[in-house]
Amino acid sequence: MPDQLLFAMEVALNGLMAGVMYALVALGFVLIFKASGIFNYAQGVMALFAAMTVVGIQKGQVPFAHLINAIFGTHIHYFGWNVPALGAILLTVIVMGLFAWVVNKLVLKHLVNQEPIILFMATIGLAYFLEGVADLMWGADIKKLDVGLPQGINGYIDETTFNLFGYGFFIDNLDITASVIAAILVTALVLFSQYTKQGRALRAVADDHQAALSVGISLNFIWVLVWTIAGCVALVAGMMWGAKSGVQFSLSLIALKALPVLMLGGFTSIPGAIVGGLIIGVGEQLFEFAIGAPYLGGATQNWFAYVLALLFLVFRPQGLFGEKIIERV
Repeated sequence: MPDQLLFAMEVALNGLMAGVMYALVALGFVLIFKASGIFNYAQGVMALFAAMTVVGIQKGQVPFAHLINAIFGTHIHYFGWNVPALGAILLTVIVMGLFAWVVNKLVLKHLVNQEPIILFMATIGLAYFLEGVADLMWGADIKKLDVGLPQGINGYIDETTFNLFGYGFFIDNLDITASVIAAILVTALVLFSQYTKQGRALRAVADDHQAALSVGISLNFIWVLVWTIAGCVALVAGMMWGAKSGVQFSLSLIALKALPVLMLGGFTSIPGAIVGGLIIGVGEQLFEFAIGAPYLGGATQNWFAYVLALLFLVFRPQGLFGEKIIERV
């Protein structure tokens, strides 16, 4: 088999893995949109905050240490203990649940039945506020996330492909782990959305807030529930990306890469987020391999996804799995 074809196969496989990482971020956007009909601009910052909280709890860091030391003249930064990875993750889930309750109490309950643009602007303000809180709470330095996720080349795939093709494929164990977790998440979320009372209530709230209230659905409960679930999805995405590239404030920018994923898969489809992520991941890698590097000077991954999303907006605005909305006038 030609070397170029083998390399293209390796590039495509790595693209699939990268697409899963994009899809993990996009899942949080889909959940919020299905529940409230708004695009949650703060989802990327939620992933950052969740990852920073895991690291902070795990290392026994004192929250708001810099602020406390500046006010009281102390020099306390750590409690002096370490928390196991699983314990840190569970405590972070509780923190994200409290965050969802606070968001509903202070923001969402006052914006019931408002225009989507007002809710969207509220999430922009929430994103900048949460980013500032994360800075004060855990500090702005780059943090290493170590929760026991496997990393490095997968020896089995490398050996198997070398025996078959005489060329070993480099596939990261972390990407494989992310793919398995994403598959489990999507399955669980689809089952929750389709077959549970809360899932059906979630879809009803997305269609019409006032109608949902009139049939006895608690809007406060649904919004707290869905923001908690989105927070847990953000936690998973933040841990994966944090383990891959370190926990730093640029992590919040992964939300921008989720935009074309949503445009392709559809803002209301959980499986669509995965499919859109895979298309973006494979497409950008193969385009860079076949056209970008040889003819355009490289770095096409920065813009390929947005160009592809623009084409979808022109020919299929609702995405591959999105619901086509028809308004009668």
